[in-house]
Amino acid sequence: MGKYFGTDGFRGEANVKLNVEHAFKVGRFLGYYFGKEHKAKIVIGKDTRRSSYMFEYALAAGLTASGADAYLLHVTTTPSVSYVVRTEDFDCGIMISASHNPFYDNGIKVINSKGHKMSADVEQLIEDYIDGNYGDIPMAVRENIGRTVDYAMGRNRYIGHLIATATRSFKDKRIGLDCSNGSASAVAKSVFDALGAKTYVIHAEPDGTNINMNCGSTHIEELQKYVVENGLDVGFAYDGDADRCIAVDEEGRIIDGDLIMYICGKYMHEQGELSNDTVVTTVMSNFGLYLALDKAGIRYEKTAVGDKYVYENMVQNGHSIGGEQSGHIIFGKLATTGDGILTSLKIMEVMLEKKARLSELAKPVTIYPQLLVNVRVHDKRAAEQDADVQAAVKAVEEALGNTGRILVRESGTEPVLRVMVEAETDEICEKYVYQVVDVLMAKGHGIEGK
Repeated sequence: MGKYFGTDGFRGEANVKLNVEHAFKVGRFLGYYFGKEHKAKIVIGKDTRRSSYMFEYALAAGLTASGADAYLLHVTTTPSVSYVVRTEDFDCGIMISASHNPFYDNGIKVINSKGHKMSADVEQLIEDYIDGNYGDIPMAVRENIGRTVDYAMGRNRYIGHLIATATRSFKDKRIGLDCSNGSASAVAKSVFDALGAKTYVIHAEPDGTNINMNCGSTHIEELQKYVVENGLDVGFAYDGDADRCIAVDEEGRIIDGDLIMYICGKYMHEQGELSNDTVVTTVMSNFGLYLALDKAGIRYEKTAVGDKYVYENMVQNGHSIGGEQSGHIIFGKLATTGDGILTSLKIMEVMLEKKARLSELAKPVTIYPQLLVNVRVHDKRAAEQDADVQAAVKAVEEALGNTGRILVRESGTEPVLRVMVEAETDEICEKYVYQVVDVLMAKGHGIEGK
């Protein structure tokens, strides 16, 4: 990770860690970098945060000042930017979003012409320019100054792409959608309505400050209740930029990314569409998923946490599906990044083709209890490398033996150390998670009240 760019872009509190000057300079550099031999075309999308509008204008100003044309998708999803970039001859794309973070945070994700997250070497050049270590970049003048273009049609083409992926009509299916007051509010209902579903939508009234607030994929409780109370067949919850999906079955049970990978991976395996008979997971996936995959005759690989690493593994090894427990699921033949709405459609495909309820499809997987505690810290690296913290982690590893595991890792997007224990019971998980968390707090690494 660089000084500004983490595993999922440049992210932080708006006008505190990430400000309009940063955004302007990102635009200036990208317009210059991609416009050396031709007039650069760069597409911008944003989520519903109040600060997203501010950053959109700052980025557009930087791009056009360097001579690039900036195409504005307006409020849209991260996967839609990825789709438009790779299918419509753009030099790169920019998504303004802090994903599942609270509204006062924001982020800048840069996507290359193939729809992948931008390479670390280009991100390093952007950082060098921001810090004044790159040199001067010329301003475009006269007819070389760039322009901004309203490009809402790009989002509409993406919606058409999603609709075209469906294998059957959703007629008579009662589907709940939790749009997290974010990007999905502008896309999801249109897709499901076009496919004939009877849609029940909650949290699709963004006001700039309510994105992810007690809703969406990170606050699934309301959708669980809503699905059961309204007798729905299934519910889908997205995060702020709709690159994640968590489902809820007809009984109100959470179907997280691990279960989604099992359901879709097993179906693809049965259809002969699972490349290398392999599903790509991260180290955070549940032990129960691996047991179920073993029983189904499906192999798996593990990567570091981050859909970026999942996708890199998929490309390098030719695998067709991978994802994270958090709901980033990548279908390699259709997308180059996690896509929450596409994931919903693929789940519906399995339900319809197998004529099965979601609860039935998930039944073979027995999920082991996990407890994940996010500790907000002053310095992630110092906290993780503290000798006493490491000793506490080792003690838990020895106590759990072959009956569970502990994982301590830095967040790639927040000043947070994540402590996760997986074991046979919730009580064991809680005991050993807090055995480590208490040491972190006692050594002064944690920020009280956060």
